[in-house]
Amino acid sequence: MFSKILIANRGEIACRVIGTAKRMGIKTVAVYSDADARAPHVRMADESVRLGPAPASESYLKAELIIDACKATGAEAVHPGYGFLSERTSFAEALKAAGIAFIGPPPNAIAAMGDKIESKKLARDAGVNVVPGYLGDIATTDEPVRIAADIGFPVMMKASAGGGGKGMRLAYSEQDVREGFEATKREGLASFGDDRVFIEKFIESPRHIEIQVLGDQHGNIVYLGERECSIQRRHQKVVEEAPSPFVTPEMRKAMGEQAVALARAVGYFSAGTVELIVSGADPTGKSFYFLEMNTRLQVEHPVTEEVTGLDLVEQMIRVAAGEKLGFTQDEVRLDGWSVETRVYAEDPYRGFLPSTGRLVRYQPPPTCRHPREGGGPSSEASFAHGGKELDPRLRGNDASARENDEVRTRVDDGVFEGGEVSMFYDPMIAKLITWGLTREAAIDAQVEALDGFDIQGIGHNVDFLSALMQHPRFRSGNITTGFIAEEYPEGFTGAPTDEALTADLSAIAALIASVHERRASLIDGLLNGPVSVNEDHIVRLDGGAEHRVHFELDKVVVDGAEPQVLDADYEPGQRLVRARIGNRQRTVLVAKDGRSWKMTTRGATHRVTVMTPLVAELARHMIEKVPPDLSKFLIAPMPGLLTRLDVNVGDKVEAGQPVAVVEAMKMENILRAEKSATVKSTPVSAGESLSVDQVIVEFE
Repeated sequence: MFSKILIANRGEIACRVIGTAKRMGIKTVAVYSDADARAPHVRMADESVRLGPAPASESYLKAELIIDACKATGAEAVHPGYGFLSERTSFAEALKAAGIAFIGPPPNAIAAMGDKIESKKLARDAGVNVVPGYLGDIATTDEPVRIAADIGFPVMMKASAGGGGKGMRLAYSEQDVREGFEATKREGLASFGDDRVFIEKFIESPRHIEIQVLGDQHGNIVYLGERECSIQRRHQKVVEEAPSPFVTPEMRKAMGEQAVALARAVGYFSAGTVELIVSGADPTGKSFYFLEMNTRLQVEHPVTEEVTGLDLVEQMIRVAAGEKLGFTQDEVRLDGWSVETRVYAEDPYRGFLPSTGRLVRYQPPPTCRHPREGGGPSSEASFAHGGKELDPRLRGNDASARENDEVRTRVDDGVFEGGEVSMFYDPMIAKLITWGLTREAAIDAQVEALDGFDIQGIGHNVDFLSALMQHPRFRSGNITTGFIAEEYPEGFTGAPTDEALTADLSAIAALIASVHERRASLIDGLLNGPVSVNEDHIVRLDGGAEHRVHFELDKVVVDGAEPQVLDADYEPGQRLVRARIGNRQRTVLVAKDGRSWKMTTRGATHRVTVMTPLVAELARHMIEKVPPDLSKFLIAPMPGLLTRLDVNVGDKVEAGQPVAVVEAMKMENILRAEKSATVKSTPVSAGESLSVDQVIVEFE
């Protein structure tokens, strides 16, 4: 076994790897850019080495700097995490030439699967189902138009070296192909250094399902079940779960065996993922097709760990050190259900625009565990199956051994309070993983845990994730990759609020107001005399309906309904309030907002005003402030780089016409005119950095 390894990554995955290495007694080396000098992964590691400036191209993507760091610290092996250099054949070869072990697959397997065009040809030859499409080189813009027409619309254009949702465009018409082909080439070149594009048929009602494979250097390869990854936005995964509510045991076996066949065909070892597109319109489940193979650890690997009991990072390290797996396919069991949601620095209330800046406050749910603190994904005990004692590395496969553990909550993160979410890297803040004996239990645990996040300083998608977990269609399991676009066509405005939640929020808000009134009543020397503590309050939610709240000892009455016992502890300045109202448990994040409160729970943020009955009566006569008219301006919806400005002063534009392109978080965003107008001025030029709400174009 290695005595010291270097983690060639940052953020939550670097913390995740370091946590397992510590548990295994292996010393660790962290690398960092200037932007990450104070990051958690740097503090966690035994040693750290500076790579260079913040841009990844000058730090994390420089293989020679990683190798120099290994030599300087005596690291015997490198775990690449995901992204950055994890799937670069040249990096794996350079490590091998330097006598440093790569904790991942062999270079030839990375090369074979890294090219999406060639990998599809290999998959086809290995007997794996592939999507109908065109796998040759496409040079001009006219070619894809003809190819797409031959395949039949809709089609998907993909960068050959793409991944992570980048370099993909869906086309329903010839115009879509002409607009999207060049953008796909540019994204592929900018993100992966390869502008080749291929085209394939877009599968109707698609589900994105992937198979986790694991192999050693002795020819043993197993599959560890599947993950359902269909909840996506702009081809970026948002929710993952294991197992899939759609996959039957027969499907799992067929998919798994094809995945193993492909892995064996390229001499694969270590952890890897075979991604499949499955037609949800086929009730037999036989219409599944190979998309690509990711020759690395996936972001969503924790859900597989939770249902199998395996620590995949530990397995990768042991395989790289030459050890055998120690178990067979027949010994792999799936126990319970696990769901993962990705907490991103993006604002769902503003079209999911990226949000960067300082984490003024970051507190994950209090009842969670962090693998980065040294614990594995499951119990340290080994469990027996059919009288046979399994290898200690195959943990947690017996539900009876965890019968008292109804739900588990885990957070994988790599940020800290006071730290910064940088524009240079992925916008992920944390991954929330829950496990339950059933799918419903795992989903319910997600809703409860999401209520416990306290994030301030940047926009985040916690409300949206909670809304997804509560959505009836998601809970039914009837999902496709189009779920978010279909269910939120006009954008996200918050999860629906039922009458019970409205009443409970009113009661909690009135209780908070009473605590502040009671505190104010203790202040000496007030000019108008002591402040009275009111038994009655009028609560207005979101500027709409008003609710009368009355307190009777330890009970609360809302709008004249039956009195309910209210049990809550609140002190002025406290942000997370846990309250029990009747038989309902509520967790609410509260923050002062002028004369009102912002109260966040169950996937929505509400503006709540608490008044005395007299003040409420007078407030009805107040004049509402009219917001300014911004329709004359094209405003930067996010911080980023203005890569293209398509208009000049005096140009006439039509509604829907592309006006500018802003690059943020490595993604191109096309900004269009909202109405017909004439350009009056262009205060900024292509190549300039933009701040949020900065004016790009002013119209007449």
